Amino acid sequence: MNPMKEITRYVLWQLIEVTLFVTLALTGVVWLSQSLRFVDLIINRGLSFFTFVYLTFLLLPSFLAVLLPISLFCAVAYTYHRLSVDSEIVVLRSAGLSDMDLMKPALIMAGIMVALCYAMTLYLQPAGFREFKDRQFIIRADFSRILLQEGVFNNLGDGLTVYIRERLSNGEVRGILVHDNRNRAQPVTMMAERGVLLKSVDAPYLSLFKGNRQVMNRDRGKLSLLYFDRHNVDLSDLINAEGPRWREPRERYIDELFREPQDANETAYLAELRAEGHNRLLSPLYSLVMTLIALAALLGGEFNRRGRAARMIFAGAIAAAFQGLALGLTYFIVQMPWLTVLPYANVALWTAAALYLLLYRNKPRRRLINHQGPTEMNAV
Repeated sequence: MNPMKEITRYVLWQLIEVTLFVTLALTGVVWLSQSLRFVDLIINRGLSFFTFVYLTFLLLPSFLAVLLPISLFCAVAYTYHRLSVDSEIVVLRSAGLSDMDLMKPALIMAGIMVALCYAMTLYLQPAGFREFKDRQFIIRADFSRILLQEGVFNNLGDGLTVYIRERLSNGEVRGILVHDNRNRAQPVTMMAERGVLLKSVDAPYLSLFKGNRQVMNRDRGKLSLLYFDRHNVDLSDLINAEGPRWREPRERYIDELFREPQDANETAYLAELRAEGHNRLLSPLYSLVMTLIALAALLGGEFNRRGRAARMIFAGAIAAAFQGLALGLTYFIVQMPWLTVLPYANVALWTAAALYLLLYRNKPRRRLINHQGPTEMNAV
């Protein structure tokens, strides 16, 4: 049995366990915060629990593409810090393992994460977000999902508010108040004993029975009152117009982000499309950069039993600076596309700095030892 393989497997499994734990924790927090986006669909559109779970699942690749580099950084920093605290790093170095041998498990994990993130950003993320937006479009355009809540002022659209006292199991509603302000010059208020939500061949409508209709003419300052046995309220403008929907940058695959503009919208949003494309190509590499930052902070420089906490804080600060700068540059190149090279330079510079600290950590000391005589060597 190869001891080196066993050591690599031992450290690698620790990295995997910590990465999974941190990823699940962060995903749970993000999932709860993003769930607030579905409040309107749940309350006003009658979204079922299973549909809600499916929609949040479609957004999962978008979350993971951002969270995985952070989770890996936390895993590498925690694992190597624990190995150092338990003096396992000292033992492994005394056994003849080089710094590259010690870094190998983390670099393997980083390579796996880079490949996984590329799969997400190049295919799973746009596919999931595209399906999410299509489902959201259908749900919001589906008349049958409009749900009138009892005892609540239901906002069905811009300028249309409906209040009901009671909702029956057969779909009929009782005690209805409708305020229609879609025509700002003549707002209409209707009250009815009962009503029902129906759909014709052309458009949906709310049919009211035994009520009155009050129209305020603001130009004349007059209020007209009309009693009716039945009156229909047109709801056709609640249904989105049919036709192809323009896809946002996050819904597009990489070839659609870098192609020549196909219409006026793509021309107008060309900078956003290009910025999204460059972010898709660069963001998976953040796993490697974050790993190197953690390794450089914990393995780079002279060995010192003190200052481990300071190194952890330093690594966290550098990682946060890198992520913040990467995020800022993504939005920055939208305003000035000619500076697109800056995000790539950001990744290259941080990578080069981390590699320098790792590869040349003991170089000055080795050079000093090589120039010392036998007596000095024995003294050391």
